[in-house]
Amino acid sequence: MTRDIIDQLSGIAPGSHLDTVRHNRSVARDNAQNSYVALFEPSDPAGVSLFERFALAAFVTGLHGDTKIADHYRATLARTARPDALAALGSEVLRAAGEGPYGRYPAGPLSVEDIPGPVHQIAQSNRQVLGQRLAAGLEHAHLLVFRPREASADALATLLAAGWTTADIVTLSQLVAFLSFQIRVIIGLRALAAATIRADAGLIQPVSPVSLV
Repeated sequence: MTRDIIDQLSGIAPGSHLDTVRHNRSVARDNAQNSYVALFEPSDPAGVSLFERFALAAFVTGLHGDTKIADHYRATLARTARPDALAALGSEVLRAAGEGPYGRYPAGPLSVEDIPGPVHQIAQSNRQVLGQRLAAGLEHAHLLVFRPREASADALATLLAAGWTTADIVTLSQLVAFLSFQIRVIIGLRALAAATIRADAGLIQPVSPVSLV
């Protein structure tokens, strides 16, 4: 089993202050790690292959702009993916990068909060390399990251038409949700580590870690 992935990507050393902080919330820590294992080290990947899982993860973490986290998923993907698939995926991360969330709410009182933004479509050349199914999955992942207010039955129908089953779509959604959670926790832990160093140096007041896992 992989070492606790949040510890690894946060740079938490065994026996450190942050290791103790996380140990004090062991249930939350274990649940987060178990979620990672279930999604990325399943005994049976079922309908969503390991290649698809790590391709989606490299894409989603790339969209969030955290190089270290994205490099982890990309490096794992690179062990089995063809070079042309890696290049196509990297190209799409660059093309899809932006700021969000944005999008349109269903017509009604929330429409005043609509924010315009691009709908990402995989380039045809990259679609040919990645395949229609994964391309549709990446486009849907982009929707969930940047335009969650536009999630709809039509968006799900597009996935079904591309070969995703209902169970596969649940897995895809779980992947995106877990990665968003993981990124927020890691960034928070890094900030806490930096603040702890500054507090030890007497530059700022100590901070409380109660809200982090």
